[in-house]
Amino acid sequence: MHPESHLVDRIGWLRAAVLGANDGIISTASLIVGVASAAATRNDVLIAGVAGLVAGAMSMAAGEYVSVSSQSDTEQADLARERQELEENPAFELDELTEIYAARGVDKPLARQVAEQLMAKDALTAHARDELGISENTAARPVQAALASAAMFSVGAAMPLVTVIASPANALVPIVSTASLAFLAVLGAIGAKAGGANMLRATIRVTFWGAFALALTAGIGKLFGTVV
Repeated sequence: MHPESHLVDRIGWLRAAVLGANDGIISTASLIVGVASAAATRNDVLIAGVAGLVAGAMSMAAGEYVSVSSQSDTEQADLARERQELEENPAFELDELTEIYAARGVDKPLARQVAEQLMAKDALTAHARDELGISENTAARPVQAALASAAMFSVGAAMPLVTVIASPANALVPIVSTASLAFLAVLGAIGAKAGGANMLRATIRVTFWGAFALALTAGIGKLFGTVV
């Protein structure tokens, strides 16, 4: 037997991590560019960026925890219902599992035998996986998602902040914008590589939306600065 590692095992934390880092870069860089375009000082820009980092990380953590908890609650409710059905009518559940395997192409007698053996070992797990689509690898993990999202948001948000510190005050907008788009491109490639997806498509996708957000907030900041 040779060990295998499948990419689906990473779903629980990869989605939250990529979302957090992407949001950290885009939201913080856009905030910085918007404030800088309004002719604010470097200190004002840094304060706004740090505030955006802290608020964004907490928001991402709370949002991920609440949304993934809702998914977990739904899964647990389905499992409880399935557990009750197994206790009240095991014969029907056996027929149901048999039909699932038969529909996948297994001969009916063999499908019945497989269903009987799996239910004898762990009926709830068999029905959770094959009837409900719930498995150990894809089950909702609220705390893991919240921590991964908040941590990666902070890492992503720190990148444009460091760029502000290292950039001359009169060139904040173009330097932060360019550096942030480069960060997004790298993030898109890393996320695609970790998830086994097409790297070029992922990179173009995340860079396009980052550029759109930066351009929009820069325009709003410029307009606001001019009016005020």
